[in-house]
Amino acid sequence: MTQISTPFNAKTTATEILTGVDLTGRRMIVTGGASGIGLETVRALRKAGAEVAVATRKPTGDQLALDLSDLHSVRTFVASWTGPVHAIVANAGVMALPTRQVAANGWELQLATNFLGHFALITGLHENLRQAGDARVVMVSSGAQLRAPFDFDDPHFERRPYDPWVAYAQSKTADVLLAVGAARRWAGDGITANAFEPGYVHTNLQRHIDAATMRARGAMDEEGNLLMPPHFTTPEQGAATAVLLAASPLMDGVTGRFFSSANQEAEVVQGGPDATTGVATWSLNPSAADRLWHYALTATTTH
Repeated sequence: MTQISTPFNAKTTATEILTGVDLTGRRMIVTGGASGIGLETVRALRKAGAEVAVATRKPTGDQLALDLSDLHSVRTFVASWTGPVHAIVANAGVMALPTRQVAANGWELQLATNFLGHFALITGLHENLRQAGDARVVMVSSGAQLRAPFDFDDPHFERRPYDPWVAYAQSKTADVLLAVGAARRWAGDGITANAFEPGYVHTNLQRHIDAATMRARGAMDEEGNLLMPPHFTTPEQGAATAVLLAASPLMDGVTGRFFSSANQEAEVVQGGPDATTGVATWSLNPSAADRLWHYALTATTTH
């Protein structure tokens, strides 16, 4: 399978991705679209003519209510949607909660928000995606997927010691596997599904990260001021790959792939502590994707 490349790079903005692209008549959903790269994704898609629904936990104005950690909220959102949806950008997330927190149903909160809620949303809207004829699912994953596979034996840290970054990593591995699973099941419905990592961007996602970690990344000085080291990008640049996968004609028919923040398909590598770039083999494993799909389907239909 040929690795896909594009004429873009890590500094390309979301708006630049869609230069000359007309999205008039296309209906899209962006979760967590009220801030950060989600907001920039919404802006770029709307500028190109798309009708974009912003799904967020604390809606204002014409935004729509969606709490991904609450299956009742997800089901209410799904039931309220009518007609086709041409793209779902699964952007909302929570990162590195310092202590183990659980949703109302007992699920570990990062897995509930980043993966299981999105799984319930996307599968719940499968018929609406099918109606579109050429719909796209975009999973916002992370380079953290290189750090940990999905733990089928104890996904909610009920027995193993809780680790904020392992919990985040497995939720982002699960997001890639969701794209792989959807690609395997829904190609006949004209639905493609891909995942990507946006790279280092200053957004609200970092709100739980301690100052020492931020300084180690070169992203904060000793006084607590945020810095922009060369490996960081702006939110509009971080949103570029979301827009590429959701709406660029260059991605027509592309499915089951993982893209880097440089807007290129990522190299497949062995995950682990020494891996710094690429996508881990465990994140694209079709057997793991099928097993996870079954697990998530059971979990989201029995709660």
